[in-house]
Amino acid sequence: MEKLSFPKDFLWGSATASYQVEGAGHEGGRSECIWDTFARKPGAVYAGENGDVACDQYHRFEEDIALMAELGFKSYRFSIAWPRIIPGGRGKVNPEGIAYYRRLCEELHKKGIHTCATLYHWDLPQVLEDAGGWPNRSIVDAFEEYVKVCYQELGDLVDMWITINEPYCVAFLGHLYGLHAPGYRDLEKAFAAVHHVNMAHGVAVREYRKTGLKAPIGITWNCITPRPATASKADKDAADLSRAFNTEIFLFPCLGKGYPDLSKATDCKIPVKDGDLEIIAQPIDFIGANFYSESPAAADESSPYKFTMKPFWNDTTYMGWPITPGGLERQLVWIAEVSKGAFGKAEIPIYITENGCAYDDIVTHDGRVHDRDRISYLQQHLAVCADVIKKGVPLKGYYVWSLLDNFEWSFGYTRRFGVIHVDFKSMKRTPKDSAYFLRDTITGFGEWF
Repeated sequence: MEKLSFPKDFLWGSATASYQVEGAGHEGGRSECIWDTFARKPGAVYAGENGDVACDQYHRFEEDIALMAELGFKSYRFSIAWPRIIPGGRGKVNPEGIAYYRRLCEELHKKGIHTCATLYHWDLPQVLEDAGGWPNRSIVDAFEEYVKVCYQELGDLVDMWITINEPYCVAFLGHLYGLHAPGYRDLEKAFAAVHHVNMAHGVAVREYRKTGLKAPIGITWNCITPRPATASKADKDAADLSRAFNTEIFLFPCLGKGYPDLSKATDCKIPVKDGDLEIIAQPIDFIGANFYSESPAAADESSPYKFTMKPFWNDTTYMGWPITPGGLERQLVWIAEVSKGAFGKAEIPIYITENGCAYDDIVTHDGRVHDRDRISYLQQHLAVCADVIKKGVPLKGYYVWSLLDNFEWSFGYTRRFGVIHVDFKSMKRTPKDSAYFLRDTITGFGEWF
């Protein structure tokens, strides 16, 4: 038995996203977003489910915050819904949307909980998608307008800002693989979206610096950093190519390193104009890392991008994802190395802004949720976190995904990631055993077997 030991100032949090938990899809002046539209597309989302009600946090945030406080969480990472703030995408601001997020932040502060706001977690106003969405360069100007409103109206209540959550998912799952809204399968659109998401991040940071606000601002990436399937040079090169195509394409320009060479994977070009890379490379205060799993990569000349993912031996979560705590260690070390010296800083603080797992959790006859598999997953990954800190990785905090069972995108309500169980009929909240494990860990009594 080993105790999980962390620095006293380590930031412990839980995370959610607006479309996944808020509900109130047709209330408070909110307009439709691309996920409302995507969910109506036959076969796009399991059973045609949507986020109209989700966890109903819009009406129940006080209850959820009380639970966070009881469990000892020190920070709540939530996202701001663009369709609530500017329903038309640009132009008129919705006072009801502003008022909701002010109430949310005020209640969090009342309970002593730090506020971490993500500006974009995938719910693009549908009106902007109709105008071309992320592949259209005009989206950058619209995003600038939106974030300036957020800074002005909420800046006094937000303790930490994240510009964009998982640009990979925005650009590739939404525009290359068609698995997320808006559902395109088009490499040219995807590469345009990559560049405009990167630019939107840069513009958001640039405009933030003009406000005089002092809270730290950064970005969250879900880095894909596969290990080579074999020790062959071909597979090592394939793992490097996969990392460049899926991850460095986002990290490197934001860190001032420009875009990686992707000529071995594709001849499609990223639509860069003069001055764009300077806009993207705005100095950030921290890096957010979302980690769930790692897979082996191998060379494959028959695949579209010359690499492919191979089978693995690991146990899996209910998502079918391999459980690979060693992959978390490798990724954190890699992020620390590639970001070292960026913007003239010796190191950039790193926060795990999402880590967790889905299982088919049920409330048993005793009224409890005994999610031992999730506890094991968290123990293994938190042990890695404690270890890499000792090795010098500047890891400053950890947010579990997710606070609540919620709408899991194309999987609908069939995948439960929460440390709090939600009965989607009654909306009853039931903390799982994993929530109490995290409570003990935060308090200093976490153990790893």
